[in-house]
Amino acid sequence: MHMSELVEIVDSLENKISKLLHKLELLNQTNKKLEEELVSLKNDHDITLNSVLEWEDKYKSLKLANSMLGSDTNKTEAKLKINSLVRELDYCIAQLSE
Repeated sequence: MHMSELVEIVDSLENKISKLLHKLELLNQTNKKLEEELVSLKNDHDITLNSVLEWEDKYKSLKLANSMLGSDTNKTEAKLKINSLVRELDYCIAQLSE
């Protein structure tokens, strides 16, 4: 093997290593961007989930208020709630009267 062939092989290897290092750097940058995007999406998901939970609470409150007003679909539920509230009030009045 001649010296010039050896130099050529070394140059070729250096070139390939350089290209691999460049690809590695690009992959690291892409990975970092994807990790940041994942964190951002997780935050968005948490915000959306909290919003859904708030709306579910509002829906339940509205449903309860609607039943208290005696909507046709929930009259029995409304009567039970009102009876329960009346019993609690009676108990409180009895406690205050003693």
